[in-house]
Amino acid sequence: MNLRQARTATAAYGNDGCRNQRGIALLTVMLMLLILSILGIASITVTSMENRMAGFFRTTEAVVAAADSCEGLAANIIQQTLSPPGVLPATFIAPAGPVPAANSTILWQEIYGSSPLPSPAPTGTLAENYADSAATEPNFVMTNLPGFTVNGDIDRLYAHPKSGQGTGVTSTEVVYRITCTATNAATGSSSTVTSVYGCLEGDTCVKKIS
Repeated sequence: MNLRQARTATAAYGNDGCRNQRGIALLTVMLMLLILSILGIASITVTSMENRMAGFFRTTEAVVAAADSCEGLAANIIQQTLSPPGVLPATFIAPAGPVPAANSTILWQEIYGSSPLPSPAPTGTLAENYADSAATEPNFVMTNLPGFTVNGDIDRLYAHPKSGQGTGVTSTEVVYRITCTATNAATGSSSTVTSVYGCLEGDTCVKKIS
């Protein structure tokens, strides 16, 4: 092989080597783009899932908070009704308050345990009345929480004497079951809380069991 042929062969080999290197570089870049695209899609998916989970938890917490506020209102209704002069305050009765006018008398009877109460409790149960429920015939409906349907039910369980401060001082404690149901109108998620309160006539109501 003469010098010219050697130079020609070397040039041809060099051109083929450059083409091969350019092909490998293109393949490497495409693989890197593919990997980055997969990572990007995975990141977006995880972020979207986290946002949905966070929204779900926020909605759940809001529903629970609505039910808890209903429970506080129920205790306040009982406390003020048991206070002299022993009537359900007009501020609680619709349209100004949460208690439907048609249910105000029944609610007063349930708080005081006076008869006749509708549908008395079955034999062997502790409750003095089971006539209604938060879901079907609520004693009161909260309308000051936009986006939520919040219903409450009060059931008198029993009354018993309770010793007070000082020798021979006793008072009557009335025990109630308070049930509240809150529903988010947009999502349909709901929460129900049930607690037992002990209330002293003319005094405060204290939660016993929740």
